[in-house]
Amino acid sequence: MSIQIVIGKNFGDEGKGLATDYFSGKAQKQDRSCLVIRHNGGAQAGHTVDLPEKRFVFHQLSSGSFRNADTFWADTFMPDLYKLPEEIADFSALHGTIPKIYGHGNCRCVSIDDVLINMALETSRGEKRHGSCGMGINEAVERSKDGVFGITLKQLCMMTARELYCRLSEIRKEYVSVRMAQLNLQFGQIGEYGELLKNENVLYNAAETMSRAASLLTISEGTIVNAYDEIVFEGAQGLLLDETFEVFAPHLTSSRTGLYNPMKFMKKYLQKEKAEIVYVSRAYVTRHGAGPLPYEELWDKRNMTDQTNVYNPWQGNLRFAPHGTVKEFLEPVQNDLLWNTSEHRVSLMVTHLNETKGSVCSTVDEIAVQEWCNHEMIHEVFEKCYLSGSPYAEDIYQMSVR
Repeated sequence: MSIQIVIGKNFGDEGKGLATDYFSGKAQKQDRSCLVIRHNGGAQAGHTVDLPEKRFVFHQLSSGSFRNADTFWADTFMPDLYKLPEEIADFSALHGTIPKIYGHGNCRCVSIDDVLINMALETSRGEKRHGSCGMGINEAVERSKDGVFGITLKQLCMMTARELYCRLSEIRKEYVSVRMAQLNLQFGQIGEYGELLKNENVLYNAAETMSRAASLLTISEGTIVNAYDEIVFEGAQGLLLDETFEVFAPHLTSSRTGLYNPMKFMKKYLQKEKAEIVYVSRAYVTRHGAGPLPYEELWDKRNMTDQTNVYNPWQGNLRFAPHGTVKEFLEPVQNDLLWNTSEHRVSLMVTHLNETKGSVCSTVDEIAVQEWCNHEMIHEVFEKCYLSGSPYAEDIYQMSVR
């Protein structure tokens, strides 16, 4: 069995979709079955995969779907079944197939009210926004904490649409008002969000959609991995947004973005296997959303655009900055590798090199990527570099650094 763990090194948007497509494509070429494990975050992820003839942005389906890889939601993933049918329909219309989706029964499900509260809260912050995508992830975490108001994937799949509607109504009646008070939100002062949080048709339609979506997936434990030749862990967001990375609090995500979840999963289901940990970074740094972006003020050399991370009302425009020194570049990786207790191999993937003429942009200088990867400190951490100078997985090439 071959295992890759794809992790974003920075604030997200590094190219994790490209990396997952690359490793899934290698499995497909070798006629080996592949399962991609989504293990953190939820529908707020937006991983773009480009093929010469088509492009798709994956949210809950895996970025290996073009390569016939199946998707598994680990118990630390937070699915939004209200949004799932649209993504499946769009992918099927583009690609002609519907990928297999498996989900652990203990996944905490996002509800429509989680999303509405999230949107209302982020809007109320005005210029002091935290950078949330407005997808309800943190609200689902908070609601599910003591289990009283949580809905697991297994529970949801066992309910009829009517039963789910009743459960959502119960949660709205007994929890939502309490949560709104905790957040100092008043129904009459949050505009359309307040109206939607009182509208029973919103819950009814959500329950109907979520119930239909449940028929599109199969509940499965993590032992499903034993049925596959290749496993790819597809992370979401990046190390600098991990919920424990207090340097950039409160502008963080409510999940573990690095090795923590994959190592926990492997300890339970893949104890005897070795993995390749692949940290992904653009040749420069980006941040979509509010919060600090070190050295952003130094990014005045080029007018950079990005087709996949356009302006949105929740996170604004994509922001750009150079990397710091090699030492600064490595610090979040070295901190994350404290979870690498089984001495798995470690690699680096540098993407978007076509936008920088093959250089890594740092505060020191613009350094040719080959020179960057040959730096002594890079050698100490990574065994191999994957280099990408186009949006396509087929153009990725390898460079040994040891």
